[in-house]
Amino acid sequence: MLPCTIRMRICTARSWRLFEVSSLSRNYANRPASRLGRFGGELPSLDHFLQRERAIKLWREILRGCRQVSDPNTKKETLDFAKEEFRRNKDVKDLTQIRYLISTGKTQWETFERYISGL
Repeated sequence: MLPCTIRMRICTARSWRLFEVSSLSRNYANRPASRLGRFGGELPSLDHFLQRERAIKLWREILRGCRQVSDPNTKKETLDFAKEEFRRNKDVKDLTQIRYLISTGKTQWETFERYISGL
């Protein structure tokens, strides 16, 4: 008999039965919790999560603002530029760099909004 074995008596309608349950089968409780997200990647920190929300907010602001552009070529070029910038920087992990990119993007968008309203 293993030293990590627990004996239990279970009463059934006919008789008492002795069951041995090995604690080795309960390994799942001893493992540390993994920090994997829905898609298999590691869960972001709170700061990363907040910066992600700011980036999404900027993206939505750009999409809404592009609806106001009357020239189809300018609208397409603006959206293509924004998509490319977001795609190019999607794997940045450094918080300082993320903050810089978001503030730069906001500045560029505000400049473009002033240009649009001046037309």
